[in-house]
Amino acid sequence: MEPRGHGIALFSGGLDSALAILLILKQNIKVTALTFMTHFGCDITDKSSCSKDPFPMSEKFGFTVKMVHLGNKFVNIVKNPKYGHGRNMNPCIDCRILMLTEAKQFMEIVGADFIFTGEVLGQRPMSQHRPQFGIISRDTGLKGKLVRPLSAKLLEPSEPELTGLLDRELLEGISGRSRKRQLELAAQFGLEDFPNPAAGCLLTDPNYSRRLRDLLSYTEQVNFDDLNLLRVGRHFRIDPQTKIIVGRHQEENEKISRYRRATEWIFEAKQTSSPLVLLKGEMTDENVRKAAAITARYCDKNDTGPVEVTYYLDDQQFSKITVAPETDEYLEQVRL
Repeated sequence: MEPRGHGIALFSGGLDSALAILLILKQNIKVTALTFMTHFGCDITDKSSCSKDPFPMSEKFGFTVKMVHLGNKFVNIVKNPKYGHGRNMNPCIDCRILMLTEAKQFMEIVGADFIFTGEVLGQRPMSQHRPQFGIISRDTGLKGKLVRPLSAKLLEPSEPELTGLLDRELLEGISGRSRKRQLELAAQFGLEDFPNPAAGCLLTDPNYSRRLRDLLSYTEQVNFDDLNLLRVGRHFRIDPQTKIIVGRHQEENEKISRYRRATEWIFEAKQTSSPLVLLKGEMTDENVRKAAAITARYCDKNDTGPVEVTYYLDDQQFSKITVAPETDEYLEQVRL
C-alpha cells in the first residue's frame, strides 16, 4: 500500500522515540528517522550513551535511519546556550532547537510533510513543558509542523491532524514521568529491546559537567580530542594552564595515548605496572615534578619511596626523573 505521507522522526533509539515512530507507522506514514550524535554521550557505540543503535529496530519495523553528527554546532550551544543550562551543563532547550532545525532542513530537502519526536509533556523539567514547547516551535519555525505523538491529545492539533493526514484518535495523551502507558504500548507493538531511561546525556552528569566547565574556562581552543579525554581517567588541575590526566586501566591508557596532542608529554613508571599520565599544559620543572609524583602515586609500587618515572613525546624524545609519590592530601585539593 502506498504511504499516505512522510514524517521525519528524531530518534535516539530510546523507548519514547521508538513508540512515536510505531504510532506514526501504524497510520501508513513513511518514516525517515534522524539519529543525532554529539561528543557529549550521544554515541550509538557507547553503552553509557543516551543513544542506542537504531538500525535493528529500523530493520524490524521498516523505516529508514539517517545518522547526523552535530559537531561544532553543538559544542557552541554548550558553551553559550541562549536559554541557559539545566542543573549541570545541559542546554536542553537549545539542544532541541538545534536538532529540530537540522531536521527541518532535511524535511524541506526531501519534501516530507511533518516532523515528530518522542517528547512527553511534563516528563523532563527543562524542555518538556508547554511554555518550552512553544519556544521551540517558534524558534525553529515549525509551528503546526511539529507532532508529539505520545502527548498529542493534550496539545493543540498539528497541521497533519487538522488536514486528516494523521488521525488524532490514534495518537496518545501521555504526561508526566511514569512509563506505565509506554510499557503497555511496547508490549502491544512487540517492542522488547530498549534502553533503561536512566542512561542519558553526559551533560546532565555532575562529575562530567565539572570537568567540562574547567576545560571551557581554561582552554581557548577546544578540540574533539579534548572533549573525548573528559571521559577518561582521573583529572587534576594543578594551575590555570596545566591539567594532569591519569589512566585507571589499560583501555584508558590507550585512549590517553590516542587523544593526546602531539606536543603533550606522557609520564610512565616503566619499572613497575603504571598508568599512562598525560601532562596538558606548560612543561615547567615544577609541573614535570608534579606529573611524575602523581604517576608514582598511582603505579603499583607499594611503599612511599622514590620512583623512577620516564616522560616522553616519542621513542627519541624522553627523559627520566626520580620522585617520591604525591600525597593524597594534595591530590584531593586539585582533583576535578
